[in-house]
Amino acid sequence: MKHFLLSIPFLALLACHSSRSQPTEEQMQKIRFDLSGLDEDGLLGPPGGKVALDYEFCIPRDEKYLREVERIDPTVKAQTARGRIGCSRDQYLCLGHTRQENYKEVLYRLAGLAYVEKIERAFFE
Repeated sequence: MKHFLLSIPFLALLACHSSRSQPTEEQMQKIRFDLSGLDEDGLLGPPGGKVALDYEFCIPRDEKYLREVERIDPTVKAQTARGRIGCSRDQYLCLGHTRQENYKEVLYRLAGLAYVEKIERAFFE
């Protein structure tokens, strides 16, 4: 019985951790591209030709929001351009990619930010 009681906090911790990695419906709707083809390293394509998937989103042009996004996603590079997604003059265009540890969790956390309306796949020419 003693061991059972000691395991309860551990099980509660596991339950909390696993529920955090499950995206909400709202988060999934904000991510406007398919993640199912990506491997565990965040790469897409055939063996020997795998590439990361690039994405873009807009945030208000405010340093506090930029710092928060950069803490969540270390791959993010902010620009003052519109991008294909169409950021306004009052927004930063944020570009990131999936070649990073826990890329899905990163995307879900970004999508959970109230000021991120959508995250779309970025294509470069």
